[in-house]
Amino acid sequence: MTQMSCRDLFSEAMVEEGSTLVRRMEICVAEAEKRSGKNAVNMQETFTVYLIETRAKRTKQNSPDSLWRRYSEFELLRNYLLVTYPYIVVPPLPEKRAEFVWHKLSADNMDPDFVERRRIGLENFLLRVASHPVLSNDKILHHFLTEEHGWKEVVYETGFQAKADSRIRALSATFRVRNPDKRFMEMKHYSDQLQSHTSQLLRARARVADRLYGVYKVHGNYGRVFSEWSAIEKEMGDGLQSAGHHMDAYAASIDDILEEEEHYADQLKEYLFYAEALRAVCRKHELTQFELEMASQDLISKKQQHEELATGIVRTFSFKGMTNKLFGQEAPEQREARIKLLEELIAEGEDTVKEKTVECEEHVERAWVDMQRFKEQKDKDLREALINYAVMQISMCKKGIQMWSNAKECFLKM
Repeated sequence: MTQMSCRDLFSEAMVEEGSTLVRRMEICVAEAEKRSGKNAVNMQETFTVYLIETRAKRTKQNSPDSLWRRYSEFELLRNYLLVTYPYIVVPPLPEKRAEFVWHKLSADNMDPDFVERRRIGLENFLLRVASHPVLSNDKILHHFLTEEHGWKEVVYETGFQAKADSRIRALSATFRVRNPDKRFMEMKHYSDQLQSHTSQLLRARARVADRLYGVYKVHGNYGRVFSEWSAIEKEMGDGLQSAGHHMDAYAASIDDILEEEEHYADQLKEYLFYAEALRAVCRKHELTQFELEMASQDLISKKQQHEELATGIVRTFSFKGMTNKLFGQEAPEQREARIKLLEELIAEGEDTVKEKTVECEEHVERAWVDMQRFKEQKDKDLREALINYAVMQISMCKKGIQMWSNAKECFLKM
């Protein structure tokens, strides 16, 4: 039996209803590498590329398939998913530049520690997409994971950019839905609150980290004083010097502790960015509802014009009605032509209303299902992240107690 490649496996996964890619394929972003090259305007630039490795779970395939991708390619994939699946809360990418960091941490996007955390975030993004019941079976995702070259052309051939541009123009226009769906209004408000509370939490954590960093480093002064003091003491010297070593080790440990904290902060940041993805689904609903209402209003207007022409009774003020009164009625041939044109426009309007009604109903149904799935995932993930963060803080405090206990033993031996 020949080994099945990840490319073949993906094709097989797509035909099985309800299957997700992550059940059939191992996906990881294995490493990051800094490279130099020329950009679109022929300027030299330094950038980071990420190695994506995929391997079929069902086979005995030893070496994984691999390819390199830039962060901008991940952005292109996500933008395509946002436009193609407007009813889905599309997983966010990790931040492009560090935000909500304590002051001693580098905000440089080429910093090795930041690049490593972003590598983890990009892997998490791919796993989120690959475990989604709809997104995981998208052909463009298949090309992204398996085709080193040419996948961008496949994306652009879908025409998603034109949809994205028109969508942006529509969303930037000022419009007001007359009969908004209360559930989506509440969800939009919830997304605003989620983003606000998460931002406040991250800011508080950064302030605490700054103060904690200072407290730990000040312990280094204890170490220096005890070491210098030990040089002039005969009987107490060994105890003071040992206590100083414990203080120095304690002061030095804060760098690793706060770097570990950043991974928990990144988990919170994911839901900071998820809030915007949730709002995007709500805004799309507003747009489809607005288009339906406008189409319905236009249809009512045309039917009214048709009735007025057919009966000769003008129910509302119009410039056309005023000119008819001033200059006489139009010829029967003109009137019949206008009635026929209006009938055609009414037929088109009815089709548009039906189409927009179906689109709106489908968006509501699909979006609500996905938003409930998102809420369950969010509750589970945030609970786990906050518990792990608390456990880490408890462990850190226990190490502090242990350090002072060790120092106490040193003092007792003096």
